[in-house]
Amino acid sequence: MAGPDTLTGSDVAAIWSDLLGRPIVYGGDDPSAFEQNLASFMPKWAAYEMRLMAGRFVSDGMIPEAGDIERLTRLLGRPLHSYRDFAAALAAAEKTATA
Repeated sequence: MAGPDTLTGSDVAAIWSDLLGRPIVYGGDDPSAFEQNLASFMPKWAAYEMRLMAGRFVSDGMIPEAGDIERLTRLLGRPLHSYRDFAAALAAAEKTATA
């Protein structure tokens, strides 16, 4: 997912807390715990690969470089959607589905 905002895990948790009206806490930057959790419901090899990917995100981040937003906007032919708008649409769809 790519959008115009640079968000931390805590920022994303705050968005969900606001939208859901209950506390959501960021789980932290421990890729090993992430792998253990994933291995409980997916193949161990896939959980391992996801940990490697998450570890790279933790070590190097996903910070955009100058011009990235403009380049993505041009490639997509539309403005980028914010994560908050994405999360709000998902939360609304879930409320509709469970109503």
